[in-house]
Amino acid sequence: MTTLILSALPISTSTYPSLSKSSAKSPILPSISSLSLPSNRRKANPLASSLLGDPGPLSSPRAPTTPLYPRPSPRSTAVFFSLPTAKPERASTEKISRWSARAIKSFNMAELEARKLKYPNTGTEALLMGILVEGTSKAANFLRANGITLFKVREETVKLLGKSDLYFFSPEHPPLTEPAQRALDWAVDEKLKSGDDGEITTTHLLLGIWSEKDSAGHKILASLGFDDDKANELAKRANEDAVMNYK
Repeated sequence: MTTLILSALPISTSTYPSLSKSSAKSPILPSISSLSLPSNRRKANPLASSLLGDPGPLSSPRAPTTPLYPRPSPRSTAVFFSLPTAKPERASTEKISRWSARAIKSFNMAELEARKLKYPNTGTEALLMGILVEGTSKAANFLRANGITLFKVREETVKLLGKSDLYFFSPEHPPLTEPAQRALDWAVDEKLKSGDDGEITTTHLLLGIWSEKDSAGHKILASLGFDDDKANELAKRANEDAVMNYK
């Protein structure tokens, strides 16, 4: 029924000029070129134009934006060859010796050994273990040659100071005990007194530990056969450590 009604409606040829009597039976669709698509350009808003200016077409290029993760600018890094001191006035002096790379590494290993044993501080016993853990210095070789090894020092440390609480966690950088700080300062003072150029080596550090008679490090060394004669022999080699450069 609907088909019959639609077919009876007249079709105007003015709407489609190309329609002829010969093609009246089959309707012709408009060409694609005659169709108009909506434009990307928005109509200017008078209010927005007077207040904010003309926003411009949607297809206009976007302004450059800052990247979400900008590349960091290169920075220069500096390495300071120093250890904690109780005498900060030394920093103002013109001539001051610096610690060798082996001594710096030995100190870092000492902090690690104190953390392994879960001790709250880095004592002279930890400084002694740090020298042996680093293991490449003249002082470490001298100790091993005289039968003083890391295992023996660690065992004597536990006997002397005991074990820490199972649930205690040492700080990331356990602070120095007073004897350990005095041992470091002794090493610096002895190097300055000698008047020799060069660095403060692990040998100076070991002799500084030995100079603290009441410290745990001194007692452990004495229990393992270290004495003043060996200390005097070691003192003659204090400046023999070669500088180790890290690349």
